[in-house]
Amino acid sequence: MAFSEFRPLDEKSLLEYIKFVPSLSSKFGDKLDDLTVKEVGDGNLNFVYIVVGSSGSLVIKQALPYIRCIGESWPMTKERAYFESVALREHGHWSPDHVPEVYHFDRTLSLIGMRYLEPPHIILRKGLIAGVEYPLLAEHISDYMSKTLFYTSLLFRSTTEHKHAVAEFCANVEMCRLTEQVVFSDPYKVSQFNHWTSPYLDNDAEAVRNDNALKAEVAEMKSKFCERSQALIHGDLHTGSVMVTHESTQVIDPEFAFYGPMGFDVGAFIGNLILAYFAQDGHADGVNDRKKYKEWILKTIEDTWNLFQKKFTALWNEHKDGSGEAYLPAIYNNPELLHLVQKKYIEDLFHDTLGFGAAKMIRRIVGVAHVADFESISDDSKRAQCERRALELAKLLLKERRKFQGIAEIVSTIRQVQE
Repeated sequence: MAFSEFRPLDEKSLLEYIKFVPSLSSKFGDKLDDLTVKEVGDGNLNFVYIVVGSSGSLVIKQALPYIRCIGESWPMTKERAYFESVALREHGHWSPDHVPEVYHFDRTLSLIGMRYLEPPHIILRKGLIAGVEYPLLAEHISDYMSKTLFYTSLLFRSTTEHKHAVAEFCANVEMCRLTEQVVFSDPYKVSQFNHWTSPYLDNDAEAVRNDNALKAEVAEMKSKFCERSQALIHGDLHTGSVMVTHESTQVIDPEFAFYGPMGFDVGAFIGNLILAYFAQDGHADGVNDRKKYKEWILKTIEDTWNLFQKKFTALWNEHKDGSGEAYLPAIYNNPELLHLVQKKYIEDLFHDTLGFGAAKMIRRIVGVAHVADFESISDDSKRAQCERRALELAKLLLKERRKFQGIAEIVSTIRQVQE
């Protein structure tokens, strides 16, 4: 069953499609009579179907030519599915334990077939709202980020390889422009798409729009986002793009992938953990005050950065004499010099992480798309209190990020703002 042009599939046509695609039908041992299909896409952009049979399962994801949560009034390129499939395969090559396998891609239908992450896998954000601890999360996500970012950078690749890859992903420009708008522009001006917990945060949203120092700093972060092609980044690495169990961590949905600044991925993940931390007071009750859980989140933030930095540097040391052309071994051939450039590189990456993480936090409070961590707090006043603390920290991190020298200082500052 080949299609000459795009059409959205429904449950019936999807089953027919699977039967005619060997790379999909084979996942069910060709036992196709008992397949069930369930549409589970609760995100902003796509249809997501879970297909289960007696002999196998998979997930089908189809990109629509518009933003699903808004409708056809906001068009969106279907080509994002192509870049998502390429990024999944590239990241899966370097971090196979933490990226679901892609079975099939259909460019005409903007359709990806991939491994179904079966229960008890859940979206990490939902687990954080429920107060579930994941003991391997920092270990796993630091492994994913260190490998995907190092191996797609000039620390490992030649400039020729790198520029070819950068050129291909430059075509994912619509997704980049969407990020530019919703993360770096809309929160800082009057926009029809912005919203917040009104009236409680009316003054806070206005303060963001009138903060010249904040706008100067976010302009610098936007410039880095647009101009710095460090590595193949996921581009949307928040806690809704990670599925977890106590033993497994899987990164999904890299449709915003492009060659950009490494700190955008690391910052997105850590920034969303910080949002989860500040949301906990809104989920506390008489049975569980969430204090112990908040300490686990802070430890996870600290461990994530420390493990990432350690693993990233270890990969650099392992491949320092390899084909990477950022620091040629003929020049950086003594331990003192290598340590010096690594220290500067990691320091810059840390400050980028803080700046991008802060920008992602701000946009989730006064921009177009919010997070369930806060939105699931039913009491508007309590939600606004939680959001205000997160917003206060984010503004501080964005404006003063260069003053911080380590993640322990960030955790200490989070505690101060909470109190």
